[in-house]
Amino acid sequence: MGWWPIRFVTVRGPSMAPTLKDGDVVLIRRTQRAKPGDVVLVRWPSRPHQLSIKRVEQPGYFVVGDNPFASTDSRELGMAEVLGVMVYKLR
Repeated sequence: MGWWPIRFVTVRGPSMAPTLKDGDVVLIRRTQRAKPGDVVLVRWPSRPHQLSIKRVEQPGYFVVGDNPFASTDSRELGMAEVLGVMVYKLR
């Protein structure tokens, strides 16, 4: 992810609907600590090259999509590595 403290990420897919839609752009802050309820940028050890936007459910980090019918998340992949917290939705 480089050394920049912020990153713009384009949402792909329906896993965070209705909160976020495919094509939305969000601002992620790497220096902010995630807490339950936060929307975060994550990756899983089993999928190190795939980044995902999910919501924190528990410390540790157990993350889920807001749309359980269209989300692959910690229910299947286990705990995730949180890379940053969403601080703003641009569109």
